[in-house]
Amino acid sequence: MGSVFDVFVGQSRVSRQTTSATLDEAPFFGIVVDALIIAGGGGGGGASDSLSGGGGAGGFRYIENIRASNSTWPVVIGAGGVGGGPGNNGSQGANSSFKGYSSIGGGYGGQINQVGGNGGSGGGGGQSNTANTTGGTGTSGQGNNGGYGGITGVNTSSGGGGGGAGAAGDNAQTNFAQAGGNGGAGSANSITGTSVTYAGGGGGSGYGDGTGDPAAGGTGGTGGGGNGDDYTYQGGSAGAANKGGGGGAGGGNSDGWSGYNGGSGIVIIRYNTNTYGTRGSGGTITTSGNYRIHTFTSTSDFVVSA
Repeated sequence: MGSVFDVFVGQSRVSRQTTSATLDEAPFFGIVVDALIIAGGGGGGGASDSLSGGGGAGGFRYIENIRASNSTWPVVIGAGGVGGGPGNNGSQGANSSFKGYSSIGGGYGGQINQVGGNGGSGGGGGQSNTANTTGGTGTSGQGNNGGYGGITGVNTSSGGGGGGAGAAGDNAQTNFAQAGGNGGAGSANSITGTSVTYAGGGGGSGYGDGTGDPAAGGTGGTGGGGNGDDYTYQGGSAGAANKGGGGGAGGGNSDGWSGYNGGSGIVIIRYNTNTYGTRGSGGTITTSGNYRIHTFTSTSDFVVSA
């Protein structure tokens, strides 16, 4: 709302004026940016004569019209969570942030009898001896839940898939081969001028058909999710770096295998050069149309100059 003030000459009021801004509104001399903020993905669960859940994807946030004044603004890139050793849960991914906006790291994949961890997207639950183990809970507006792990000796005795930015992780599958749950799909964004999919969930590990079939491990979600192991075949993979993908789950008989690491996060910032020129610095700089784009794959600063 504007402010009203009177103009006087001597003791006489000669006019009344209205401003378009309030008197306490400070002038803004910075730039207005859009930002994509992806956190690190969660690590997949490790297995010891058992099957585990895939890591959840890092939180996905896209924010428009952020006011950045002439100053130095820290950009934090979250690391991916570490895959759990044999018989251990994975670890949660780390948060990414810019100018007060944070994306939450992906939840860890659970080992046997353990639920998946909460996070940007939730990790998948591990195989259970008694009842289905639930997947972790995703953060509203950033991701989705992980899938549940199945019960030993029943036709779903495998690990659940980690959640992704675009979809929940699949539950332990009910096919004959008892395959691990697939990771949830990620989400696409075109802040760079090209559509790229980020934040897919990691696949759970599966029992297979006893022949070392690598297809029994759950498939990682589109957007960098890692694949899960088979019980007798170590064919899984880590989440993709700088996409926030969840790590695939470890499988394995006897001593078992470790889960796979989650992928690191990323922050991408853009602004319109027709409006603001080239006043930003930091990260890897590219252009698309009228936009100047700053891509950060490690922690650094975004600097706005006058």
